Amino acid sequence: MLIVISPAKKLDYESKPKTTVYTQPDYLDQSQLLIKRMRDFSSLDISELMHVSSKIAELNFDRYEQWTPDFTPDNARQAILAFRGDVYTGLDADSFKAADFKYAQTHLRILSGLYGLLRPLDLMMPYRLEMGTKLETLRGKNLYEFWGERITDGLNKQLRKSGSKVLVNLASNEYFKSVKPKLLDAELITPAFKEYKNGDYKMIGIYAKKARGMLSRFIIQNRIDDPQQIKDFDLEGYRFNKKLSKDNNWVFTRRLPVKA
Repeated sequence: MLIVISPAKKLDYESKPKTTVYTQPDYLDQSQLLIKRMRDFSSLDISELMHVSSKIAELNFDRYEQWTPDFTPDNARQAILAFRGDVYTGLDADSFKAADFKYAQTHLRILSGLYGLLRPLDLMMPYRLEMGTKLETLRGKNLYEFWGERITDGLNKQLRKSGSKVLVNLASNEYFKSVKPKLLDAELITPAFKEYKNGDYKMIGIYAKKARGMLSRFIIQNRIDDPQQIKDFDLEGYRFNKKLSKDNNWVFTRRLPVKA
């Protein structure tokens, strides 16, 4: 079984890493092309392109200038420990044991606008380049066209290597659009998470993101290889909802606690 998740805007390069094991990303040659393209932009251009504040634009202007493909533990960090945010709060990789990191390295992939496809222990330098960015390159008008079939090919390669025939999509729509489902050599399962509110079940972003991380953790720590076992996910009140689920779109629901 292979899981895909999205990256996060928030990064942590300050705390002490929970493991010293690391690998190098597979698509650094492609990342170099994107960095070269981003160096054509001023901080004002970056602000307009990415719709961010001048402070964030200046920070990332500096990141692009300082970026080098020669990653070491001194200038880079393992992706699963660098990304923060709701998904990674739910994943809680800081509490992983060595065996968890090893399993995740084989069964988890992080989709990335700059790095394409990251293994959990792949080193990466800090960046911000969301997959939905309309960055024109020689390959097209956005990052989806830049990456083409490369990300899908990378997933298929890992699926063959691991002998798996199941891909669990826990990424956001923005990021999973970089994958071409019709070209995947796997059964695709897409879990969704909904909260009971005002008489109906609704998807609430902040909760859904954390739940994607929690389910990723559930699969990793329980070493799940039978997709039907995913339906046993029951953390923080979630339960598989057979009535709302259809085909391979599996819905997990819960009732939020009533505020006093």
